[in-house]
Amino acid sequence: MIVGLIVNPVAGLGGAVALKGSDGPDIQARALALGAVPRAAERAAAALRALRARRPDVLVRTVAGAMGEDSARAAGVPYRLAHRPAATSGGTAGSGATSTGAADTRAAPTGPADTRAAVAALGEVDLLLFAGGDGTARDVLDASPRPPVLGIPAGVKVYSGCFALSPAAAGATVAGFDGRTVDAEVVDLDEEGHRAGLVGARLYGTLRVPAARERLSGRKTGSSAAPPGSAESIARAVVADMRPGTAYALGPGATTLAVGRALGLALTPLGVDVVRDGALLAPDVTEQRLHAIAMSQVTHGVLSVIGGQGFVIGRGNQQFSPRVLAALAGVVVLATQQKLAALGGRPLLVDSGDPRADAAFEGHVRVVTGHRESVLYRISSASEELS
Repeated sequence: MIVGLIVNPVAGLGGAVALKGSDGPDIQARALALGAVPRAAERAAAALRALRARRPDVLVRTVAGAMGEDSARAAGVPYRLAHRPAATSGGTAGSGATSTGAADTRAAPTGPADTRAAVAALGEVDLLLFAGGDGTARDVLDASPRPPVLGIPAGVKVYSGCFALSPAAAGATVAGFDGRTVDAEVVDLDEEGHRAGLVGARLYGTLRVPAARERLSGRKTGSSAAPPGSAESIARAVVADMRPGTAYALGPGATTLAVGRALGLALTPLGVDVVRDGALLAPDVTEQRLHAIAMSQVTHGVLSVIGGQGFVIGRGNQQFSPRVLAALAGVVVLATQQKLAALGGRPLLVDSGDPRADAAFEGHVRVVTGHRESVLYRISSASEELS
């Protein structure tokens, strides 16, 4: 089995440091200056390990340096180089500053053209894996790939339907690929508008992916179908249960914004805000700031469910890192009954990047669905083996 691999090494950089995306060299540089740690290569390696465990005969064809070779080496899989990125100026979410694997060009930056060129160079593989977010998916789409593709989720926002649930799910999906495919949508947000709180995903096209619905994240859907007042009803329930002297970290989402309105506060539309005793304690916090708060006082997380996907942790709220989750006194999950029903019985999902942290959520969680209304709903690690 021959599998192609392309990694966007800067995917997801802006998440934990509250930048709400990683597009563009300026944002990437700012994220690194704020202490962001690249994770895409690590997630790509995790996918390859899961793949090789099931298909020891796999051969990876990839791109030199940080665009794939480093991940293949870390995973211990046999690989061959099919492309070496040329030095270019600029860079977007599709491919940012990376290394090429050659001593004389290891620090050369790459751009979207390198991603597209890598897709072309990997045209003869059985299936093409790419690690990144929605911007990376757009670059892959622009290159019109010949083989089917599958995304390894590594971005801040992963709203497109062409991604596996997790790196482990990506590896398992590739290992079981039987040639059947379906079309999956590629969507993306304008990150400048995204940072300003203007949410609106645009459909860019479709990519052929393995027909393995149970291991695909699916496209994010909005909350427009919810009856008027649903979010406000949930917000009243949350506010009524808030305890004096306790901090609450409100994650992104329309429902948590309603909690802010119920408190008379204007929250950050796509950020994480911490409130205590009805007042704003810390707006738009980074992972580092949230961890410091959780370590210094009793803090609960308040998180909403991503419509259509079911993710509670790991999509757009990377501030809730494994160490933050361990420091929290508890987590409150919010969702309308309509959003839960739309999941069709599929579990809520956690993908923090640490299997041990994710496993701690396994079982059932109480989901607040309205004022004096809640249900127990199954929650699972996104890396859990699905039948």
